[in-house]
Amino acid sequence: MIKISAIIIAKNAEALLADCIDSVSFCDEIIVIDDGSKDRTYEIAKHLGAKAFYFRKESFSEKRNYGLKKAKGKWILYIDTDERVSTELKNNILRVVEKDKAEYATYKLQRKNFYFGNYEWPYVEKLERLFKKSSLQTWQGALHETPVVKGDIGELEGNLLHYSHRDLTSMVEKTIEWSKIEAELRFNSHHPKMSWWRFFRVMITGFYDSYIKQEGWRLGTAGLVESIYQSYSIFITYARLWELQNNVNKSKADKEQSAKT
Repeated sequence: MIKISAIIIAKNAEALLADCIDSVSFCDEIIVIDDGSKDRTYEIAKHLGAKAFYFRKESFSEKRNYGLKKAKGKWILYIDTDERVSTELKNNILRVVEKDKAEYATYKLQRKNFYFGNYEWPYVEKLERLFKKSSLQTWQGALHETPVVKGDIGELEGNLLHYSHRDLTSMVEKTIEWSKIEAELRFNSHHPKMSWWRFFRVMITGFYDSYIKQEGWRLGTAGLVESIYQSYSIFITYARLWELQNNVNKSKADKEQSAKT
């Protein structure tokens, strides 16, 4: 009987995948959804005994839902390639799964972020990542996906360790990729036209949230760099949105000019 299926969405993650798979080795089934990798991600997943599938989609919800369809476990654990399950969290997951009747159908996990290697971010996120399969209806949202679940939601002790923003190169690459999707989502939802003051507002808000509300200032220079980068990343998203809106306006103006002539 398969009690726990771990689902990993991976893309060009050959340097991260082995450690990720090792951290969920307590699961009965490990599924890797390869999102069009150009490196050895798929081969490494197969070599390490995971069930690997190619599934190229921009929507993160579609990828998570595809993994859900492939999973055979009673419980589903979602983990990203730059995340690791701590020993305490592993023990608490196993404790929940071993029960005939778990108290909750869905559990939030405490995700502790580490930036630039070993800088531990003060703010700890809480994300729904462990589900009884029968309670997870679907995932919604193209980029910031949200699970739709039945039943009550609990919380497990122990940390999901997230080694994000490992270096500036990977940060910039991720911003270039994700900002395009973010901008298109805002454009398609008819975001108000971008003007100069909106750029300052979103950048200041992003910096304040990271540096003050999440207490990034506690990390000294690393916290300042991360918070400024968050502001920069938001700027790129809205600059792309401005570009999309400008192109539409230019296209309309060209059509009107053509009609007159």
